[in-house]
Amino acid sequence: MSVLIDRDTRVVVQGITGHQGTTHARQMKAFGAQVVAGVTPGKGGTEVEGVPVFDSVQDAVERTQANASCIFVPAPWARDALLEAVDAGIRLATVVTEHIPFHDMLVMYHYASAKGARIIGPNCPGIAAPGRSKVGIIPNGVFRPGRVGVISRSGTLTYEIVNGITEHGLGQSTCIGLGGDPVVGTSFVDALPLFEADPDTDLLVLVGEIGGTAEEDAAEFLRHRFSKPVVAYIAGRAAPTGKRMGHAGAIITRGRGTAETKVAALTAAGARVARFPYEVPDLVAETLAARGRR
Repeated sequence: MSVLIDRDTRVVVQGITGHQGTTHARQMKAFGAQVVAGVTPGKGGTEVEGVPVFDSVQDAVERTQANASCIFVPAPWARDALLEAVDAGIRLATVVTEHIPFHDMLVMYHYASAKGARIIGPNCPGIAAPGRSKVGIIPNGVFRPGRVGVISRSGTLTYEIVNGITEHGLGQSTCIGLGGDPVVGTSFVDALPLFEADPDTDLLVLVGEIGGTAEEDAAEFLRHRFSKPVVAYIAGRAAPTGKRMGHAGAIITRGRGTAETKVAALTAAGARVARFPYEVPDLVAETLAARGRR
């Protein structure tokens, strides 16, 4: 198994004829994903990277049975792209687009939730399950199939830590990049039950950063409702008091959201918290070895 995506996931790329859409459709196919359709209004009937292009998501779903979307539509039109995908029956949408207005994302989140659809993102690298599928922009070369799950708020830290795990001779079950905006479609707390239920995940790596309370909320979930070992890393430990990270969601308020409060909460919940990113693979290997799972 894997989390949210598998070999049967059929991806439609919204905005496939743009440079990013074309580039990452090619990369998703190279990873092994079934990219079955693209959508750009007015360009239906053409092809990109051997993928048929349709004028609407509805047409794409009806003709190809696509069940997941990867959205590369520019921010002013991303809301409409997501609503169109959900109305067409898509139940997993990865929104790579950044700079989506806050109120647009509120509409997107609640509309998708009401329709039983899940959003990954926005402003995220997406989701990858090595040997199965990928929906998003996470680099192909850092992965190998394995039994370590990864959930992260940071794109580049995701790539660095996943690559370190791979270089240790370990591999990943599923990796989810949640995105760094104030409102995201899937939070740590939303993702944790999926990894708890996944029989192919033996250990979870949680990558957070200063600002917001997502990691403290995750720690509360870990304490009471998560049985697997967790290794964590929090970016921003050396940041001056009051410093904001680059992500829009990284806002520190009322004594919560600092590196210290996050590390303390995760440690109290039983997670092993690395001081630096390069320590994460060592902690993963040690934890798995102690449980006879390496």
